[in-house]
Amino acid sequence: MLLLAIGFALLAALLFAVAWVAQQRAASAVPDEQARGLRLILRLVRSPLWWAGFVGDVGGFLAQAAALAFGSLLLVQPLIVTSLLFALPLGARFAGRVLRRSDLGWAAVLTVALAAFVVVGDPTEGSPTAPTGHWVPTGAVLVGLLVVCVVAAGRRRGTARALLLAVATAIAYGVLAAATKAVVALLEHGIGPALTGWETYLLVVAAVGGTLLQQSAFQAGDLAASIPAVTVGEPVVAAIVGVTVLDERIAAAGPGRLLVGVLVVVMAAATIALARSSARATTDTSAAVS
Repeated sequence: MLLLAIGFALLAALLFAVAWVAQQRAASAVPDEQARGLRLILRLVRSPLWWAGFVGDVGGFLAQAAALAFGSLLLVQPLIVTSLLFALPLGARFAGRVLRRSDLGWAAVLTVALAAFVVVGDPTEGSPTAPTGHWVPTGAVLVGLLVVCVVAAGRRRGTARALLLAVATAIAYGVLAAATKAVVALLEHGIGPALTGWETYLLVVAAVGGTLLQQSAFQAGDLAASIPAVTVGEPVVAAIVGVTVLDERIAAAGPGRLLVGVLVVVMAAATIALARSSARATTDTSAAVS
């Protein structure tokens, strides 16, 4: 089960990376006056490149759902961060440049830290579903933070706008991951429970809202701000939901738990460094195409 969860998570990361590069290139070509709400989506759906990215996103989501069927949020979501390891060479390939040694170094650090996290932390599953009341406190905080970010983004431009929208995207996608795990569990009992479960509709809202927020963040520019926020924020939000709502836990105790904490910090640092490099690579790709 562990190997299946890891395999599907890595496949999802690859597909998300392909979608990431394609959709950013499409979104960055949209003029500011057409970059609000549904107008942005209506413009993007005319782009074959955006549709290619959309197909990658769908494939990535299905692979992620399969991974969550076999593993916990605490295991799967950190592995999704490896999308950066795929996005960097893709961006370099399209931009016609060679990866920097620092990128390769950070990639090695992230890979080793992730492997150590899985082995030492031994993330354990809780319950894939939880009573509605368990969702309310965490959900209220996350929704409130998302609304604040969106409202504040509407009054900002440039880096501040991109960062705020990216944080909102991370919240939506973190909740989406948790909802996906719940829906996968409901589907084991048949299509009926899945269609009547409120988690299914939470999944739809989080997916649509997250997609719209992500495209808006991409269009706002300054990927060096938005990409790190999404890639670090999404697994953090998913982990918060996993621990507070689904009762997932890290099995390590004593010194092992301390080591897990250090590994999380190392993974975050490597992710931010790689995300910034990926942002530059993707921007270079867009410039080369235009």
